[in-house]
Amino acid sequence: MPLPIGNVLGILADNLEKRKGVVPLSTKGATAWAEGLDIPVGGETVIYTGQMYQLIPSINSMANWMAKFEDSWLTNFFRIGRNLNKAVNLSWFMALGSWREQKTYNKLLWNIAHLLKTAGVEFGYLYEQELYSGALLFDEGVDDVFIEQAHRVYRTFKDNRVKRAITVDPHTTNMLRSVYPKIISGYDIEVKSYLELLAERYFNFMKQLEIDIVIHDPCVYARYESIIDEPRHLLKNAGVKIHEPELSGKLTHCCGGPLESLFPGKAHAIAVKRVEQLASCGNQVATMCPICLANLKRAAGMTLEIKDISEYLVDAYKDR
Repeated sequence: MPLPIGNVLGILADNLEKRKGVVPLSTKGATAWAEGLDIPVGGETVIYTGQMYQLIPSINSMANWMAKFEDSWLTNFFRIGRNLNKAVNLSWFMALGSWREQKTYNKLLWNIAHLLKTAGVEFGYLYEQELYSGALLFDEGVDDVFIEQAHRVYRTFKDNRVKRAITVDPHTTNMLRSVYPKIISGYDIEVKSYLELLAERYFNFMKQLEIDIVIHDPCVYARYESIIDEPRHLLKNAGVKIHEPELSGKLTHCCGGPLESLFPGKAHAIAVKRVEQLASCGNQVATMCPICLANLKRAAGMTLEIKDISEYLVDAYKDR
C-alpha cells in the first residue's frame, strides 16, 4: 500500500514545531561547514544557508527508508509512530545520514563561501541562530506550520539587524525572496543568490577549466526566480563549454524532488528520465541545487559525474 502521506508530513511538521527542524540536525551539524573560514557573527549582510545542504544526508537516508516502506504492510503503523514521535524523537534513526556524506555537503557550502570571499563580498553568518527556512513543508502544502516558521526566521533576522541575505540554493532563495513577502507584513529583507552576486562581480579566474559540462537547471531557480543566465556566465568565464540538454531554462525537467520522501518510486522514475536526457549530451553534469544533486546522483549511479556548480567554480576561481 502507498505511504500514508498525512502521517509522514505530520512527523515532519511535528519535528519542526518541537525540534526546530524537519529532521534531526544538531547545531554542530548545521554550522560545521563554516569552521576555519573566519566568517564574522551576524552583520547587516549574512550568508543564509537555510540548512538545505546540511539536511541532504538526512533526507537521503529518509528517502531510502521510505522506499523500503512503500507498498509494505508496515505503513499501517505510521499513525502510531507519529503519535510516539511527538513525545520521543523516533525519526532520528530513519534520518541518520552518514558522516562521509555530511562532510561532502559541508564542503559545498565551504566552496560557496570561499567564492564569495574571493569575489570581495563581505558577509557574516548567524551560526547557531540560523533556522531552517521551512521550504519542504511549503512544497508539500503544510501551510500553518510553514507560516509560523517563516515568521520565526524573519524575527531572527530582525533581532540580529540583518538587512540582506545571500542564499545558496534555489528553494531557500524562493522562500526568502518570493514567498515570505506574501505572508509577512512589512517584510524588508533584500535577497540575492550567491550566483547572482558572483555574476555581477568581475574577478580574475586563475585557470581555464577547458572541459565540457552538461548544465541542469533546477526548476525553482529557472521557473520561479529566473536565475538562468548567471550560472552559464560563470561557467563560460571559467573556460567551460556548456551543453544544453533537452528541456533547459524555464522548460527544465524536474529532478524528482521533493517527492522522494512521499512517493519514492515516482521520484526515482522522474530522476531516471532526467538522467537519460543529461547523459545524451555528455558525462559531466553541473547543477546548483542540493535536492537536484542528491536525486540525480542517486538515479545516475556511476553512469554520470554529477557535481554542484560550486565544485567547478572553486577550482577555477580559487586563490593562487
